[in-house]
Amino acid sequence: MPASETDLKPVTHITVDAIGPPGKRVFYLQGWQGERTITLIVEKFQIQSLAVGFEQFLVEISQKYPELPEATAQYEEGHMRINPPVDPLFRTGELGLGYDLDNDLVVLIARELMAEDQDPTEASVVRFWCARSQLRALCHWGVEVASRGRELCPQCGEPMDPAGHFCPKKNGHQH
Repeated sequence: MPASETDLKPVTHITVDAIGPPGKRVFYLQGWQGERTITLIVEKFQIQSLAVGFEQFLVEISQKYPELPEATAQYEEGHMRINPPVDPLFRTGELGLGYDLDNDLVVLIARELMAEDQDPTEASVVRFWCARSQLRALCHWGVEVASRGRELCPQCGEPMDPAGHFCPKKNGHQH
């Protein structure tokens, strides 16, 4: 049985954001339901994977239920910033998606990252129940946030550290 299960059904707002300088940023997923706020730590790759996976998920939903209106991706940048205080409930290990046709809500399921010696069935779980447009806006904003990091090396494609970059393609030559 999970340590705790939390449902925000439905969320009034959901977003992702990063805090810190490029290369040392911490990424957060934050959802609100009225005055209640849940903040989780996520990884950059989880945000990027969610964006790709959700677009594919939307295609499946629209093929299965063609009568549903299209989900928009519109957002206001100022409204997508994370709200303090940032007190994360847990670090996310897994993200999953589901769909409730009766309420036309997508559920974003976040499961706590557990240490190897811990029982994974005891991980805390948070379910964010979102409108399709809310989650699509979150994904588009998330891609924007993730791309604001360090510059990529034109030779190897890896992020460059401002203090110097070990480039395998340049045989370790520092830029």
